[in-house]
Amino acid sequence: MGQAKWIAARIALLYFLVGLLWIFLSDYVSIHLAKENLGLYIYFQRFKGWFFILITGVVLYFLVHKTTREITLANERLRKKEVQLESRNQHYHSLIEQNPDAVIELSLNGQVIYVNSEAEKLLESPMDRLKSVSFSRYLEKNDLNMLKDHHDKTLKGVPSAFETTIHLGDRSKLVRCSFVPIIVNEEVTGMFAIARDITRERKNEEMALASEKLSVIGQLAAAVAHEIRNPLTSLKGFIQLLKSSNEVQSSYLDIMHQEVDRIDLISGEMLILGKQQDIPFRPHRIDQLLSHVLVLMEAQAHMDNVSMSFRNSGSEDMLVIGEGNQLKQVFINIIKNGVESIPESRNGHVCITLGSSDDHAFIYVEDNGTGMDPERVERLGEPFYSTKEKGTGLGLAVCQKIIQRHKGSLLFKTEKDVGTTVEIRLPLWKGSTCADVEERNVT
Repeated sequence: MGQAKWIAARIALLYFLVGLLWIFLSDYVSIHLAKENLGLYIYFQRFKGWFFILITGVVLYFLVHKTTREITLANERLRKKEVQLESRNQHYHSLIEQNPDAVIELSLNGQVIYVNSEAEKLLESPMDRLKSVSFSRYLEKNDLNMLKDHHDKTLKGVPSAFETTIHLGDRSKLVRCSFVPIIVNEEVTGMFAIARDITRERKNEEMALASEKLSVIGQLAAAVAHEIRNPLTSLKGFIQLLKSSNEVQSSYLDIMHQEVDRIDLISGEMLILGKQQDIPFRPHRIDQLLSHVLVLMEAQAHMDNVSMSFRNSGSEDMLVIGEGNQLKQVFINIIKNGVESIPESRNGHVCITLGSSDDHAFIYVEDNGTGMDPERVERLGEPFYSTKEKGTGLGLAVCQKIIQRHKGSLLFKTEKDVGTTVEIRLPLWKGSTCADVEERNVT
């Protein structure tokens, strides 16, 4: 309003000054032109007012036209911005009101400014009542400090997310919440609290997990019962024979001892699969572990008429962090499988290669055995699935479990009637040198 008065005063002052200037100039010009001709002077004086009106009218027209045009354009721009602002407000209102999550707008001191319909449903209270209620009444005392930390973090302009439990009378709800800062002109002026009731979702997840565990336990129990039933049946038969004959035959005892060993093997490997063992890991030289394994396996390979070779193409200081006996068990199982996969009619050979990259050690066990079909490769490592006639199917399952605990991987490449290559990948440990590890092993 003050600016409008200032503009009107300027126009009036300009009009006054122009009028004075016109009077003085017109009198001077008329006197100068008329000189002593009184008639010409009177004629000029009669029509100079009309000239002033004409000139000022034209000037005022252009001034008013320019001003009104600017005002009209400004009003048009303002109207467009108002339309855009209204459209944007409707967008934001739709985003908040039609949001499937509960949205609560809070001031800097935590006062409720606005809630959508989902928030009213979640808290089971209308907005008028929520404005006069402290949210601490819905929360457990243990959660108040956690909520304050997230609140302070959001006031610094950093969004945060958390889960908490709200209590509504004799009922409680588990909600997943997010605090989002409201930033205007690079300043935090408030925040949005966005919450979703996940009580039913969490119960469904727990039920699904429990159902999956029961299913796995059922499958595992059925598989264990099936595998142990065979040796138990043999033991039962031999016990009945011993009772009926009242004679103890060494051949029967040998077979019964083998069946008991089979049951012990199955139960021991099942313990490795099922139990989370707390075994201390320490650095080991991977080449020394392989050398020990090769000494153990050369005798069996020689008995099966299979030759073995070892090639170390890695660096000298190759250390892996883990449990040595478990890693040896993996190497023994893999090499033993390679030896047993070679038929007697073939000139068998198993090649073990040790290599390394920047952060991993690679052990390749390659044989020229019978190989496997692709569908069998997909099932390798599955408990109680074995390609061998008397295999339990637990050996590779145990190997995979051990390698997983050592943050490694186990890969199979095979071709029918050509052979199989097993790649064992283990992360390298670079905490100290091989000499330090050897000294530590000695002490």
